[in-house]
Amino acid sequence: MDQTSYRIGIDIGGTKMCAVLMSGEQVIEHYTLSTPTDNLKKFLTIVKALLDPLFDKAKKNNKKIEFIGVGIAGVISYKKNCVTDSPNLPIIINVKLLEEIKKVLNLDIPIKLDNDVTCFTRAEAKFGAGKKMDNIYGITIGTGIGGSWYKNGHTYKGAHGGTGEPGAMLVDLENKITLEQAYQKLTQNNPRVMAQEAYQGDPLAEQIFQELGEYLGLIFANLVNIIDPNVIIIGGGVASSSDLFLSTARQAMVKYIANPDAKKIKIIKSKLGEIAGAVGAAVMTDE
Repeated sequence: MDQTSYRIGIDIGGTKMCAVLMSGEQVIEHYTLSTPTDNLKKFLTIVKALLDPLFDKAKKNNKKIEFIGVGIAGVISYKKNCVTDSPNLPIIINVKLLEEIKKVLNLDIPIKLDNDVTCFTRAEAKFGAGKKMDNIYGITIGTGIGGSWYKNGHTYKGAHGGTGEPGAMLVDLENKITLEQAYQKLTQNNPRVMAQEAYQGDPLAEQIFQELGEYLGLIFANLVNIIDPNVIIIGGGVASSSDLFLSTARQAMVKYIANPDAKKIKIIKSKLGEIAGAVGAAVMTDE
């Protein structure tokens, strides 16, 4: 990365968006705002409000912005350069988002789109909990559940750009229930409140997170049996509450892993925290 100029990375999730200003590997500044989900115009206004202070900071430091990376929660069509599915952000589906962002910023800067969890995993692999490892699976648990695989210096996107969707994996074959559906049903679409209730000793909330741990353990075992990563890194808003379910997830995972050596795999928390996705977006062209 050119250290004579800056890059911006944006991580847009279902409840909040975060942006970072970076020089090399250093984060110069970062901001977070709530994500509007009701209409596109308001959404773009908040994106501009998020980025304006970063442009001001670059101008103050006599630096130019050479690149903007946008990580967003949803399925990305890399051919069409747009989001084709996003349960928590339907207002941006099939929208030429990069063109809209350029328009609202009134700037002609190279800008690129990627999945938010792919950005998260890239950042943790390069600068965070997975540094010096060559085979990493990242999973975020927040408004929804997403995942991404990083192997030999690159995030792996697959033949159609559809990798990294653990939430779409079935956890109940008889009733055709996916991990995402089970997660939303268990947490009543509000995992933060459910976690607070569990910490306050609510037995039902505690049981809910035990069930979530069982489901996650099953999915983790499937992932390990298929790609055999060095480590699984957990991020997202619910990661701070992982003590409610991670022990159960580990125990369940070990039961279903085929290779005895792979049973030793560690599940660890994100090192970069809430800015991980934005950092990974800023450096997406470095792969």
